[in-house]
Amino acid sequence: MASETGAHRDAYELVLDAIDQGDYRPGDRLVESELADRFGVSRTPIREALQRLETQGVLARDGRSLVVASLDHDQLGELYVVRSELEGLAARLAAQHAAPEEIRILKDMVQRDRQLMGKPEALSRANKRFHRQLHMASHNRYLIQQLDMVHRSMALLATTSFAAEGRDMTALDEHEAIVAAIEARDGPTADEAARLHISQAYETRLKVEAESADG
Repeated sequence: MASETGAHRDAYELVLDAIDQGDYRPGDRLVESELADRFGVSRTPIREALQRLETQGVLARDGRSLVVASLDHDQLGELYVVRSELEGLAARLAAQHAAPEEIRILKDMVQRDRQLMGKPEALSRANKRFHRQLHMASHNRYLIQQLDMVHRSMALLATTSFAAEGRDMTALDEHEAIVAAIEARDGPTADEAARLHISQAYETRLKVEAESADG
């Protein structure tokens, strides 16, 4: 029974990770039999994983098919409002609770990520790793859980804001400012820097989507 439960959990994580990594984009159809073959699991845990993801809003119905959901303009705004609040709190708590080793890791990540300038997809993956490390440095499991949910929804965005001209350098400068405030143990400044970072990311995404609509 334990192995069956594990298979169901693993199927859910496998499908979710594939969406998060961009293997399946908004609007892509997910076929139960194809997923079972791809991941080497039976169709039952895949079916339950798809049902769970539909309940969570990650998947949506298109006729009889399940497709990766997309976010409309209002949902995008709502997501960024929540993200701004939670990321600010995570940065503020990290300034209080992060171990010196965790701060050094964050600093190293920013420096390494500068080698990825001009590579938006690679930077997008690095950005997720940076924010995950920042969340862990908050040392608040309930906050981390909420941020995991928010970032799961971020996977429903078809493009990365790092594709916008100049966003890569600006975003990394913003990451550096967040880490500097955490290292200084300045919670309010870390909170403010994180909120500014999310605000700038939201504004950039709105510009990207507007330009895409014009095209």
